[in-house]
Amino acid sequence: MKLVIERGELLRALGHVTSVVERRTTIPILSNVLLKATDQGLQFKATDLEREVLEQAPADVAQTGAVTVPAHILHDIVRKLPDGAQVEIKRDADKERLTLSSAQSRFSLQTLAPEDFPDLAAGELTHKFEMAAHELKRLIDKTRFAISTEETRYYLNGIYLHQATQGKATTLRAVATDGHRLAQAELPLPKGANGMPGIILPRKTVHELYRLLEGTESTAMVGISSSKARFEIGTVTLTTKLIDGTFPDYARVIPKSNDKELKVDNAEFKNAVDRVSTIASERGRAVKLNISGDKLVLSVNNPEGGSATEEIGAEYDATPLEIGFNARYLLDIAGQLESEVAHFQLADPGSPTMVKDGGDEGALYVLMPMRV
Repeated sequence: MKLVIERGELLRALGHVTSVVERRTTIPILSNVLLKATDQGLQFKATDLEREVLEQAPADVAQTGAVTVPAHILHDIVRKLPDGAQVEIKRDADKERLTLSSAQSRFSLQTLAPEDFPDLAAGELTHKFEMAAHELKRLIDKTRFAISTEETRYYLNGIYLHQATQGKATTLRAVATDGHRLAQAELPLPKGANGMPGIILPRKTVHELYRLLEGTESTAMVGISSSKARFEIGTVTLTTKLIDGTFPDYARVIPKSNDKELKVDNAEFKNAVDRVSTIASERGRAVKLNISGDKLVLSVNNPEGGSATEEIGAEYDATPLEIGFNARYLLDIAGQLESEVAHFQLADPGSPTMVKDGGDEGALYVLMPMRV
């Protein structure tokens, strides 16, 4: 193979694919990226056997062919080349080397046979639909912070994407929970998604997909089967295996009869939680909320570090209530709210609390209290 490609195009494409390449792996070819020169340009493929990313870039191809080279080394070389440089890539089949030349720079990289590169075939995708990239990004953004990192409950290590019913409307709903908090976001069901199987997108895939969706205004083509999912965004295609497990019946933990409503200025609340939690210990980051009438008093008492209190204004007309929450979880949820006012729906100090976003009807959050 022999071709010339502009450094910016090469860097963009490599940036998309190398993120799925593990830096340490026991299978040498998984450290490589597959480069395939065709009449249409240069194609890239990288995989960790769970996810696969395909990308393509325009190139002036003199001779077609394929090769695999160390992904992160290639990415680092191209990153350090000057802007606007023309890069010549040539494979020397006899020496099993790939030569990369640009101006006075010349690099020779070890290669492995392209036919040995694994293929994560998606198989038959039973449901295919199109949606705006920013809408898919919003579903991920609103829920990914609540994904569990506890490996024993592996079925919680991702976002549950499924068809749901909200009133009379059918929606595409994303849910994530770690047992301490739950995040749910939804939007109208895209055409073609009706009857889709519920899938659990793994945490690594979620973060990779979010990265690919950032900064793009295009549409996302989504294909789903019971074991794989594929996302086509611009020139990038991400294929992923799904978590093989059953997501729990999350509806049971969403409170239906929380009758005490608290309204606070979200920015003021977030800053107050952040300030008083400075005193909290790392192990028990509990903040106590003392709610009565038109005020909310936040307090932290750490026998080793001291204590802190802060009072902010509030709207609350139920019986006074004392309840504790993990400060980090409160900050995570407050950071997701689009409206200026946070709506808390409470029951008692031992029951889950629901938080709603006045700026986004399709989002809700559930938070388990802590004993303080």
